[in-house]
Amino acid sequence: MTLAEKVAQLGSRWVGNDQTGAQEPAEEQLNVAPMQDVFSTAGAVSLEDASRHGLGQLTRVWGSVPLSFEEGAAEVVRQHRVVLAGSRLGVPALVHEECLTGFTTYGATVYPTALAWAATFDPELVERMATAIGQDMAAAGVHQGLSPVLDVVRDYRWGRVEESMGEDPYLVGILGSAYVRGLQSAGIVATLKHFAGYSASRAGRNHGPVSIGRRELLDVILPTFELAIATADAGSVMTSYSDLDGLPAGVDPWLFTQVLRDEWGFAGTVVSDYWAVPFLASMHRVAATADDAGALALAAGTDVELPDAIGFGAGLVKRVESGELSEDLIDRAARRVLLQKVQLGLLDPDWTPEGSVRVRDFDSAGNRALALELAERSVVLLDAGTALPLERLAPKRIAVIGPAAGDPRSFMGCYAFPNHVLPRYPDLGLGISVPTLFDALGKELPEVELVHERGSAVLGEDRSGFPAAVEAARGADLVIACVGDVSGLFGQGSSGEGCDAEDLRLPGVQGELVAALLDSGTPVVVVVVSGRPYALGEIAARAAGLVQAFFPGQEGGAAIAGVLSGRVVPGGKLPVQIPRQLGGQPGTYLQPPLGSVESAGISGLEATPLFPFGYGASYTTFEVGDLRLSADEIATDGSFDVTVQVRNTGVRGGDEVVQLYLHDVVAQVARPVKLLTGFARVRLEPGDAAEVVFQVHADRTAYSGPDLRRIVEAGEIEVLVGTSSAELPCRATVRITGATRVVGHDRTMVTPVEIRTRGTG
Repeated sequence: MTLAEKVAQLGSRWVGNDQTGAQEPAEEQLNVAPMQDVFSTAGAVSLEDASRHGLGQLTRVWGSVPLSFEEGAAEVVRQHRVVLAGSRLGVPALVHEECLTGFTTYGATVYPTALAWAATFDPELVERMATAIGQDMAAAGVHQGLSPVLDVVRDYRWGRVEESMGEDPYLVGILGSAYVRGLQSAGIVATLKHFAGYSASRAGRNHGPVSIGRRELLDVILPTFELAIATADAGSVMTSYSDLDGLPAGVDPWLFTQVLRDEWGFAGTVVSDYWAVPFLASMHRVAATADDAGALALAAGTDVELPDAIGFGAGLVKRVESGELSEDLIDRAARRVLLQKVQLGLLDPDWTPEGSVRVRDFDSAGNRALALELAERSVVLLDAGTALPLERLAPKRIAVIGPAAGDPRSFMGCYAFPNHVLPRYPDLGLGISVPTLFDALGKELPEVELVHERGSAVLGEDRSGFPAAVEAARGADLVIACVGDVSGLFGQGSSGEGCDAEDLRLPGVQGELVAALLDSGTPVVVVVVSGRPYALGEIAARAAGLVQAFFPGQEGGAAIAGVLSGRVVPGGKLPVQIPRQLGGQPGTYLQPPLGSVESAGISGLEATPLFPFGYGASYTTFEVGDLRLSADEIATDGSFDVTVQVRNTGVRGGDEVVQLYLHDVVAQVARPVKLLTGFARVRLEPGDAAEVVFQVHADRTAYSGPDLRRIVEAGEIEVLVGTSSAELPCRATVRITGATRVVGHDRTMVTPVEIRTRGTG
């Protein structure tokens, strides 16, 4: 290959970003990616010119504008043919798409958001979902999916909390790895993002600077990525936009070469986040020009620039020819890109553009059934109160009030196609059937008279709908108030990318609306449908029931209605805490003693959350007990089993999530009071019991010591088992003995779990 041909393999072209719909408004806020207008010069380059020497990737052929299957398939073939015609060697381009809540294309199933996956605590279910998503994408001729997000939540105000899988690294890593296995089983390369530290920005501000210590990075942020690479063989990693203590992640060779490649043995490709390469010049100002930025990113370890080749273009060729840049760096990246294309079959002699696309229904009955199963398992019952399930009260007339009750967009995240692209095409609707909560309740409760009032919008200060809402409440036996978020991009929603929150009060005047309904004298069940947790302390004290759903997808209405009626026994658990006050509690449960509830009294701010991490109520009851350890002392390279019994002591079949936490009693650095170390979702019928056995290796106690080496040391470890981070009735202590061990990427990262059903006893 010539130098120009090798460089071409490192670039991409976003043809769909140049297309605009006739109905598209002019507002830049409706862009489908950040800063796309800033780099509009890329749109001046035709696909023919961009692929004169070949091309690395085609960007979002399906995910940029609404296309029918026939139109999308034809466009995939057309773009491939352009690339092949202009390339001397005939190397096909790789096609990538978004897939955060399903295949992001017109008419495809919208699954729950990642935060809802996390609420299921069910990796097997997440893997099944990802497999279905991957199969749809593979049929569309797609090769790479830009998911999962493995950022650990550090501040609930961050707009992209909805895209994450919560605040615990082990939960995020296990579920993220399951997603990777599912997607890649269908032949789609999974892309871990955002590497690394993006979620730890100051004040939860998108693209904000990250003031993070190396230890927090090593022990909280990086393990999720490491686990997905070690246990699921993830094929790609995406760079973060953020700077870490002043150094942009994309130019940090410690991250992308020393850690990712040398220590972890990652052999896949590193792709830039959209425009992260030119951002090095325009936003971070660590480079003077886009060409300089390209050279810096390449040297640090980025292999492919997305979504268009700006820094990875002719400037790289000129630098090599002038001797400013080693051609070895070009060869290194090109070799990785071409190897991945070989693995995907793109260089097989029988591969053709036409053969890469197969007819498929992207919103099949099977997809929708899977989306419903996920949604039902993700709904978290915070408090049944006096009104739930509704079958107990048998109300004759229910007032369904709130902006989320009648808007199907309230169920979907910002990367779902109806929220991501279709606001630019208002006449097209949603492209799929998404029943509202009001519609779903009508189907769920056919004998009940339902009335609906919006009350207010999600955002804004308009209170003109309050009187009608209160009147409807007073005329009903029960109120279901459905409030929360609407997801969008860059200020077009209350949640989503670029939609960060000032504090954790319900957006707009929804808090006032709920207060007015609570004052009506009619019992009020509050349902929060959101992309982040909100402070619900004042509401919880007065509500007749409280339910949390994290953007449950297109089947979310049916799932929530089923939980409210009692047809579905809720089993979701919180992957993030529910705050009591607007900002008084710590951001996550991962706090050392000085920042946790143990330090109550040293600050005037309340440190206890309203509902803790891992919490979720049910319509049945469970007991966890009979803790047994296989050993009370192990070596620093040993292991022990933790066995508990969980029993359904109620009258309904249901699911419980048994959770294992470890507490390092004395360590060389300040450590979290407790860390989730294992979990198992167990289904039990009334009276049935099961034994849950966690196999804990000493490596699971490892942490970064004072010199930042990861160590397993002697000392006491408290073993805590229960049903949330705060409800841990089973406690014991294990002593670790022997010499301190330094452990690396080959350490044990997973706690295997065995469930032994015992039946009625």
